Amino acid sequence: MSELLIRHPGLVDFTDTWQAMRQFTEQRTPETADELWILQHPAVFTLGQAGRREHLLDPGTIPVVATDRGGQVTYHAPGQWVVYPLLDLRRRGWHVRDLVDRLEDILIATLADFSLRGERRAHAPGIYIAGRKIGSLGLRIRRGCSYHGLSLNVAMDMQPWQRIHPCGMADLSMTSLAEASDGHGDDTLMAAAEAALLRHFQRALL
Repeated sequence: MSELLIRHPGLVDFTDTWQAMRQFTEQRTPETADELWILQHPAVFTLGQAGRREHLLDPGTIPVVATDRGGQVTYHAPGQWVVYPLLDLRRRGWHVRDLVDRLEDILIATLADFSLRGERRAHAPGIYIAGRKIGSLGLRIRRGCSYHGLSLNVAMDMQPWQRIHPCGMADLSMTSLAEASDGHGDDTLMAAAEAALLRHFQRALL
């Protein structure tokens, strides 16, 4: 399998990161190594291409960014890991469904490391625990290559989720690793979740 470079940008602006992903995808060649970016964003609501603004109930002072990924509205903030797999799907011989399945498998395996059972839901990409969503997916495929990716709620302030209909679903409840595992929202949990995500990404992609 092709080389995989892992980058850790830290806490970075969503729009700047989105533009960097697009630029990377536009400029890459068939020989360009795939990359994995794992990071956090300051608080921001993002709308997918089909996103409808009526699902933004009360954004308040939190910025809203319309993007080119799939899906509806979601929320990013510190305490949530966001992972962007910048992959050449044609080189790997994958279809979009293959990537979605692998990303969901990665989330399920990560949660299993914390003795939690993650589940899929038909026609609603992402991973759920007892009906509450903990991991979200949103992708864009350009020139046979992927950008955007997934997010995992770990130890974030969950209140802003109540200001939107997550993923365009009025009855959808969100949860986090800290809530689901009765853990504390501290740096230790964030570090453990990051290590688990990276371990399972490397197994799935290398």
